[in-house]
Amino acid sequence: MSINKIGKRRTVIAACVLTSVFAFSQLAAAQNSAGQNYSGQNPNNQASNSQSANVPSINAQTVPNGSKMKFKGVVIKRDGDAFTIRDRSRNDYQVLMSDRTSIKTYGGFLRSGKSYPVTDIVRGLIVEVEGRGDSQGQLAADKIRFNDSDMRAAITTDTRVNPLEANQERMAGQMDELYAIAAEARKTVTEVNERVSSLDDYDVHESVAVNFRVNSAVLSPEAKQQLDSLAEKVANAKGYMIEVAGHTDATGSDAKNFRLSRDRADAVVQYLAVAHKIPLRRFVTPMGYGKTEAVADNSTSDGRAQNRRVEVKMILNRGMNQTQTTSSATQP
Repeated sequence: MSINKIGKRRTVIAACVLTSVFAFSQLAAAQNSAGQNYSGQNPNNQASNSQSANVPSINAQTVPNGSKMKFKGVVIKRDGDAFTIRDRSRNDYQVLMSDRTSIKTYGGFLRSGKSYPVTDIVRGLIVEVEGRGDSQGQLAADKIRFNDSDMRAAITTDTRVNPLEANQERMAGQMDELYAIAAEARKTVTEVNERVSSLDDYDVHESVAVNFRVNSAVLSPEAKQQLDSLAEKVANAKGYMIEVAGHTDATGSDAKNFRLSRDRADAVVQYLAVAHKIPLRRFVTPMGYGKTEAVADNSTSDGRAQNRRVEVKMILNRGMNQTQTTSSATQP
């Protein structure tokens, strides 16, 4: 076997090893990024994680303006007409290509190399670059040379790696969507839990106190007008209850006052149910408290008149009221 053939075979083997290592590192980075996203990383950082997984860490070296340089390395990143090359010392350089850049394979004995377009410079390709530094610290390439076997190996690697990166981007997008859905679901569950826990809580929405004559449980015309006004407000309410509590002044025995206060509460319930068609299921069981909850001084006639009363309260279910408020807010 000739020395030239042995040299070419070693070159092909070295190129295959380099490209295989490059492909493996890309796959490992993609898997690591996907694993981090799955483990619960902040979804706002997923785009940057995906990008850093696709591109190896770059420690770019600047090229002095006007300096002529020539070095050899592997392409680790491609961006338009520029690419990043990493040499054996793991130094990275930004290389800029133009229409004047000569891109060819190494020529053999008495023959020139094969020309390639700018677009064929792919990641994983081992290249030799010659050019001068520009004002941006990049190397403006005059010549780019590489082995034909290295080109074939790099194209094979790029063909395998690109679908992995595309799949990684799709996974990142799907994870973003899943995080958004999960956040919305948690918000909905929290709202539902708050409404359910509030179903036993009521807030007083409207209240009125109607007064009675001495030893009487008959509604006066003024008391009926007060109840009519309350019934108008109840008509369009949802999730409400009506609490009715009867009271007396301190005149008379306890037994008589408890009975009279209950009769007064029953009179109010009957009027609202019959005159205004309020369902009985809306009423909390009427209660007569007798003289136990006075609001004024029973030693004066004016105070006793205030104590001869029925307190009527329209109470709204807090959980149901939250549902109505949320529904109204979502309407256009």
